[in-house]
Amino acid sequence: MRLSEIAAKLGCELRGDGHIEIRGVEGLEEAGPDQITFLANPKYGMKVKETSAGAIIVSDAAGPMPIPSLISANPYLDFARALELFYTPPRPAPGIHPTAVIASTAVIGEGAAIGAYAVVGEHVRIGRNAVLHPHVVIYEGVEIGDDFLAHSNVSVREYCRIGNRVILQNGVVIGGDGYGFAKRADGTHYKIVQSGPTILEDDVEVQTLTSVDRATVGETRVRRGTKIDSLVQVGHACEIGEDCIICAQVGLAGSSVLGRNVLLAGQVGVAGHLTLHDNVIVTAQSGMSHDIEAGRMISGSPAFDTADWRRAVAAFPRLPDLLKQVRQLEKRLAQLENTHSSE
Repeated sequence: MRLSEIAAKLGCELRGDGHIEIRGVEGLEEAGPDQITFLANPKYGMKVKETSAGAIIVSDAAGPMPIPSLISANPYLDFARALELFYTPPRPAPGIHPTAVIASTAVIGEGAAIGAYAVVGEHVRIGRNAVLHPHVVIYEGVEIGDDFLAHSNVSVREYCRIGNRVILQNGVVIGGDGYGFAKRADGTHYKIVQSGPTILEDDVEVQTLTSVDRATVGETRVRRGTKIDSLVQVGHACEIGEDCIICAQVGLAGSSVLGRNVLLAGQVGVAGHLTLHDNVIVTAQSGMSHDIEAGRMISGSPAFDTADWRRAVAAFPRLPDLLKQVRQLEKRLAQLENTHSSE
């Protein structure tokens, strides 16, 4: 594909030779002469001089480039769009594989592609253009919107509701039982029925081996546009706001509430019944033990303001020396006090 064609498809300004042929997209260090790369972070600008790429997607603020350029208001976004010009994930042909089991009461919209050994339960409703890869299981009473994509070994439990354009990666479980038990007098545990469904709104994506549990009562809800990474645990009755980013190995205990645009970096833990308000950022491996006001950046375990946490972390390696100095000062002070008392 000519660079000028890519510029037209992306709506970017072309600077340089638009006739060069581009056959793929790669990073700055890996790209070859027939590939286009991108520069989203200015701190990597020095690598542009070393790249072998044929062209680059870059912001106007980055200045003149030594290779043909596509000028973009959002280079990372246009890099993602450029990838789609060269790679389209395989989509099964519409139709139902002969080994799939579809309940007679299920209603499936036109254009569906249902793979081998998939199971769709009683009274399920699925919208148009759904793709169910092999071994997907949809339990009884589930409602799913249009353009649903479920990769192999996804399970959607009974009566859950899923919106339009939702993507579930391999091994995801939506609506598994929440972790609820009542202790008997003899110390044994009585299982509490988890009656509330999990609801995923439009444009949610849940990645590999993540669980979003159903609620004891009420519901667990993930609102529009939120993206949940692999190996995440969302406990029962949680509410996750719109456009949140939840990175790998995060754990949300039951009844956690996230506002809009909350970002939880990897291995963050949130204690139950807490609220993280809009635009909160929690850095990696932090442990949340209290509600967080909107717009704050939090770090550490137990977590507190990131600016204070950075100062505390910087001081931590110096604690042995500081302790030694304090002990020396205490010894000197004791000697002075003894001197004054003897006078």
